Amino acid sequence: MENEREKNLTVITTHMNADFDGIASMLAAQKIYPGALVAFPGSYEKNLRNFFIDSMAYLFNMTDISNIHLSDIRCLVLVDTRRGDRIGNLSPLLSLPEIDIHIYDHHPHGPDDIKANVEFYKETGATTTILAQLIQERQIELTPDEATIMCLGIYEDTGSFTFSSTTEQDLMSAAFLLSKGANLNIISDLITKEINPQQVNVLNDMLQSATRYNINGVNVTVTSVSSEGYIPDFAIIVHKMMKVESLNVLFAIARMGNKIYVVARSRISEVDTGAILKPLGGGGHGFAAAATIRDQTLAQVEHQLLEILYRTIKPFQIAAEIMSSPAITIGPDISCNDAGIRMTRYNVNALLVTERQDEKDILLGFISRQVVEKALFHDLKHVPVKEYMSTELASVSPEADINEIQEKIIGNKQRILPVIDQGLIKGVITRTNLLNILVDQAQLNNGKKTRDVQTQITARTRNVRRLMTERLSKKLIHILKTIGETATEIGFSAYVVGGFVRDLFLYRKNEDIDIVIEGDGILFAKKYAEITGARVNAYQKFGTAVIIFPDGFKIDVASARIEYYKSPAALPTVEMSSIKLDLFRRDFTINTLAIQLSPNTFGTLIDFFSAQRDIKEKVIRILHNLSLVEDPTRGFRAIRFEQRFGFSIGKLTSSLIKNAVKMDFFKKLSGRRVFMELRQIFEEENPTPAIIRLSDYNLLQFIHPSVTINKKTIDLLNAVHKVITWYDLLFLEEYYNKWAIYLLVLIRHCDSETSQEICRNLELAPRYLKFFGSERFEAEKCMYGLERKLPTKKSTIFKQLNIFQTELILYMMVVTKQKQVEKAISNYFTNLQQVQIFIKGKDLIQMGIPQGPVFGKILDAVRDERMNGKIKTKKDELEFAKKYSALLIKQSDSIIEKSEKQLS
Repeated sequence: MENEREKNLTVITTHMNADFDGIASMLAAQKIYPGALVAFPGSYEKNLRNFFIDSMAYLFNMTDISNIHLSDIRCLVLVDTRRGDRIGNLSPLLSLPEIDIHIYDHHPHGPDDIKANVEFYKETGATTTILAQLIQERQIELTPDEATIMCLGIYEDTGSFTFSSTTEQDLMSAAFLLSKGANLNIISDLITKEINPQQVNVLNDMLQSATRYNINGVNVTVTSVSSEGYIPDFAIIVHKMMKVESLNVLFAIARMGNKIYVVARSRISEVDTGAILKPLGGGGHGFAAAATIRDQTLAQVEHQLLEILYRTIKPFQIAAEIMSSPAITIGPDISCNDAGIRMTRYNVNALLVTERQDEKDILLGFISRQVVEKALFHDLKHVPVKEYMSTELASVSPEADINEIQEKIIGNKQRILPVIDQGLIKGVITRTNLLNILVDQAQLNNGKKTRDVQTQITARTRNVRRLMTERLSKKLIHILKTIGETATEIGFSAYVVGGFVRDLFLYRKNEDIDIVIEGDGILFAKKYAEITGARVNAYQKFGTAVIIFPDGFKIDVASARIEYYKSPAALPTVEMSSIKLDLFRRDFTINTLAIQLSPNTFGTLIDFFSAQRDIKEKVIRILHNLSLVEDPTRGFRAIRFEQRFGFSIGKLTSSLIKNAVKMDFFKKLSGRRVFMELRQIFEEENPTPAIIRLSDYNLLQFIHPSVTINKKTIDLLNAVHKVITWYDLLFLEEYYNKWAIYLLVLIRHCDSETSQEICRNLELAPRYLKFFGSERFEAEKCMYGLERKLPTKKSTIFKQLNIFQTELILYMMVVTKQKQVEKAISNYFTNLQQVQIFIKGKDLIQMGIPQGPVFGKILDAVRDERMNGKIKTKKDELEFAKKYSALLIKQSDSIIEKSEKQLS
């Protein structure tokens, strides 16, 4: 009889990597199947192992799976799973017809589910709930310890009843278990377990590497972390991140040794984590799932996961997410001709017609490109659009779903659909917008990828608060936070953008803060200045302002704007816009990063144009193919950024710069704009490589056709860098124009007439006509004289050099061919310029010398003697001054005597 009993075993098991719900369900099943053995199919979370070893393992009729002969098993009870690939070494039993299989599970049905003889399935938040109900119905007694473990399973799998999957049945079962003595203190200790310092580091790494994707209108966060060893309680760390970042969807990928673990959590029905992780060999609920993957790298798993996400998440979009904003509108009295020009300018096929009434834009109708073109064909270009606009048009609210949008655009045969909220026009949805979404949906439903994973992303976002805290001063962090708070108070959104954000990622110091306001930037600036005690300089035409703090610190503020160019190389015309359109107008992708400053999203990086990728790849890329046609100065800036950051200019961008040169777009630039770009290049730390690149692209011709460089010129440019570096290290605190020295070298071969022409071409200030002309030639003449015969007296050298501006003296130091002249100029800066004498005019008065021009002569002579080393003390100076003044008086008397004799 004993042998017969042993060969009819009932074994209870759950899924690998068992959680509390799986453990609690096994205990509950043991109450329903008295005498059954409990066996884990594989590993389980470390906190579970410690819990059972240290406390309540005695409650289980536990055995190791290696101690069981599979041939002795007659009944297999599966809890919290119904998938064969998740029960490890017990999976061979599934193919044996003599085995009875009983399943208790709350996971949704799937095509690969195990076929069971007995099955209990309910849509509950935890499997333990199903078993607790059976125990309650059958009036099976529970001890307080057993009730505690079962209640723990329900608490964990429902997120303490906060997960959207929680049902009334979960609460009822928990109440039943509490009535049986479940200890909430034990449950609380295990559920709210604090993470240790090592896990805090893991969490920080996860926060730092987190990337946010907008997939078909759903925000999904993916993060990854790598460790040589096992990360205990990884699921708890993931849950902490969900709470810290207030995320709806999170996929955490961890390399632990030679395995990849994926833990997923979702709070929304649009993302079924169990279905998404199934192709990776994982499983779980719609709101919580996990997978273990072998023989793949972290990057491979992340790429596969992204592909699954884009394939699986169906579009969930509302009008506010689809619309283009702000709406481009025209007034009713605008002519058909001007309407056509505006459509071309903005590349749109329809425009809303609005009229300003009581400080609101009232929607009157819309006009399409087709109607405008017909009006122009019939020579009606001067007729106002109100005569031909469509006045019957539907609109939607920002919350309208895709079905309502489709019905109104297609049903009304409407080219453009206004999005209106409380009487205000928030944006528009076009037929093209709708068509793209419908095509994407159709291809997704057919299992086809519409676009590459990266190109589907409207904006990549990630939290960079930690990076900001590490890289920025407390003062800057405080300023950025108060900017976000102030903007939010008046209903605007604030962003810090451009070079400040770029340099944050390049680990370069940059305190030039550029703020973009979605709203009225000038209104914001005035409000912020009022709060902080700063003052404001506003520029109404461009919607910009400068906030100046009492300590002189400045912040540039701009309204989000769109720019268009009436002709190639023209200055831009500016209109109000959104942050995305504002960033799109910028020169290069690396300058399109923005960080949100609003309190609830502070520190969220926005990347619409793959700027992070280009920074990582060290590439300068323009945003669109007409970028250099609209603003050729971007060619100069591309070279400046390339050399400053050690990047390379992208192939397409390089080709477009060459095309702009070939098409003479640079010639349409004003000389002032060319000069400003050249000046910024010449003021870089070492502009020589950039000047060589200007020559490579044939851009030096826009200084003057005769300006070219050769090896000799390059050697001189390198010498300029060397001399300027030396001069700056003297810390003389004397301002000079670094750019002027480089330009002096580039035009060194030019005659006076050409030099004057260059100054006029670059629209330099009138004083530079003389500086680059006659003064340059005088400086060169002085240098040649010093080379022929260097004066022995230091005072003579001082007098010859001191009449020139600093830039010209440094230029002489660069171009001289003689070391002794270079040393003499060096001595001029380091010693001669610093010579000071002790005596003053009052000392001469005390000596009885009458005031007048003679004072200057005496003091200059004293300085000369000190320079030449002949006098050293104040006493020496007084004695020399006395003798010299007597000599001057004697000379003056002699001159007077001669004059009198001549007159007589």
